[in-house]
Amino acid sequence: MNYQKELDNLIDKLGTEQRRPRLFIHSCCAPCSSYVLEYLSAHFDITIFFYNPNIHPEEEYIRRVEEQKALIKAMPLKSEVQFMQGEYHPLKYYEQIKGLEQEPEGGERCFVCYELRLREAAKCAASMSFDYYTTTLSISPHKNAEKLNEIGERLGKEYNIPYLPTDFKKKNGYKRSIELSKEYNLYRQDYCGCVFSRRDRQNQDEV
Repeated sequence: MNYQKELDNLIDKLGTEQRRPRLFIHSCCAPCSSYVLEYLSAHFDITIFFYNPNIHPEEEYIRRVEEQKALIKAMPLKSEVQFMQGEYHPLKYYEQIKGLEQEPEGGERCFVCYELRLREAAKCAASMSFDYYTTTLSISPHKNAEKLNEIGERLGKEYNIPYLPTDFKKKNGYKRSIELSKEYNLYRQDYCGCVFSRRDRQNQDEV
């Protein structure tokens, strides 16, 4: 399925209706959200939701939160963007991925992590009567856009909140995020966020 085409069609429809829906966006980090904000702020009233209990260590989590806040303030966006921070409970992440610690990066452990974060986003978006919710995660070439959309749509039906179909890496989205990261001098981490991706990165550096 071409998720980018679905999104383009939806945006075209909103344009003809001359309305701006409220969109709740789960964000994994400032660099990944940069292009997404630039792209979607012209069409939606956005709240960025930073919920990432997978991030290790806590110092890394705090740094990513502060980078996200700083980016929202710095970018000259089409409309004001709100920021909401979820609770940081790493034990919740470890409980969810128990037994999957040795899974390769990009496998089943990551899918469980996707669902953990998207479930919280869907639940919050529904409780605050947003029109749509989505995530910045699909901008990464290392993330499975098909799986993200599958999980997002399923949870959207469960919580009665439409999931905005996305594959933000399309239309040079990932490339643009790198350009914006340089423009705003963003901290661009070299691992996904969890202790396992950090371990794998360190092992690669030692080879």
